Order: sequence, then C-alpha cells, then structure tokens
Amino acid sequence: MTIRNIPKEIHQKLSRHAQMLIGYIPMTKLKGIKNKAARRRAVANLFHFCMQTLLAPLVSYGETGLLMMGGDGTWRRCHPILANFIGDYPEQILVTCMYYGECPKCKVPHNQLGGCDSFPSRDYQEACRTYTLADGNVRTFHAACRDNGIKPIFHPFWEHLPFVNIYISITPDILHQLLQGVMKHLIAWLSDPLIFRGESIDARCRLVPPNHQIVLFPKGISILSCVSGKEHKNICRLLLGLVVDL
Repeated sequence: MTIRNIPKEIHQKLSRHAQMLIGYIPMTKLKGIKNKAARRRAVANLFHFCMQTLLAPLVSYGETGLLMMGGDGTWRRCHPILANFIGDYPEQILVTCMYYGECPKCKVPHNQLGGCDSFPSRDYQEACRTYTLADGNVRTFHAACRDNGIKPIFHPFWEHLPFVNIYISITPDILHQLLQGVMKHLIAWLSDPLIFRGESIDARCRLVPPNHQIVLFPKGISILSCVSGKEHKNICRLLLGLVVDL
C-alpha cells in the first residue's frame, strides 16, 4: 500500500514510511496437481482467495466509511475503495479472469488487437451476475462463464467490493505497453531502410553533444537489445531530436 501525493524520492523508500507492506501472496505452483489446466485454475483461485482476504475490510468501510486523520490533523470520514490495479499483462488477465491473448478492458476480437477501432467496454455487471452462479450447479456455472468469455473462478476478489469496476480499474502497463511496446516499434520503423535507416540514426546518436539532461548512446540505439525501462526513457528524451537531425 502506497501513500500518494508525496515526492517520488520519498514514496519509493520503505524507511520513510510512505509504503506499507500488508501481506504476501503465496507463489506456489501447486505441482502436486498433475493436470496442467486444473493446476492453472487452482492457482488462479488461490490468488483470488488471498486477495479477497487482504481486501476484506474494504467491503464494509468502503460503504460506511471510517474516521481517518489527515496531515493537517483534521479527522474526516473516508471511504477507502479499490481504485486502480497496477500490473503487467499476465497480472491483468489474472485479475480480470480473462483468457490470455484478450484485452482485459474491452471486447476487441483477437484479429483486431492493436488496431485503431473502438470497442465496447466489458460488462462488469454481467460478469458479477455470472459469478453468482458459482455456488450452484458446476456445469451451469462453467457454461455461463464460457458463454461470457471469462474464466470459471470461484468468486473473484472484486465481486463484492463497493464502487468498483475492475475493468475500469486496470491501468496501462507503462513499461511493457508504452516503453517496451510502442517505442520498440517506433525505433524499428525509424531504422527501416525506406525511412531513416539504422546506420543514419546511430550516426546521429554519435554526434549528439554532451548534455547534462540526457544520456548519450555513442554506439547508437538500433542495435540495442534487452533494453530496460530506464534506457527506454532515456531514448525517448532524444529520439525526436534524432528525427529532426539535432
């Protein structure tokens, strides 16, 4: 749990009490279950049960509220809710109970992923109605989940949380989707022989004068592999300058 609206150099340090560890989720692979499909489903159910236990206080406090004192010493009635879930794509799929290869937020078909068309958001109320069948007939529940394109999880942790729409709560994965996704394709496009060519981009990298605000890439950027998120950010700072021939 992280306190927001405080400087980055503070909230990233546990010693400054800006972050609070509220629990560990077991990482067991349940290898005792030989059937791979059953094992994956059991691991997913274990995750949701643990999250349900951790976030159980939000069910009542989210609706009735509780008194909390702010930094100015004033007591206010606050309603803590699950606002965002921040994670990479596999975690987003796990949390939203979707299948791998699908969008966790909208109903875009497989063959149109990455396109520019808009599609309707996933129906949160419909998903909740489907998961209410988990206590009844197993075959009926699995059939309903299959018809709605969701995994048959036994009561997801967000099912009874107040004021929550898990499909809206999913945030963009900045590292993988933007830095390592969009930037990777943009650099590949600029390196195309019909655009700028990789040799030209790398030559411009070598000509960039020393600067306190940017990190230099004396060997170029078209040949880099296994680029970290921090390196991608540094490339973003000078990429436009390379395009306009800095």
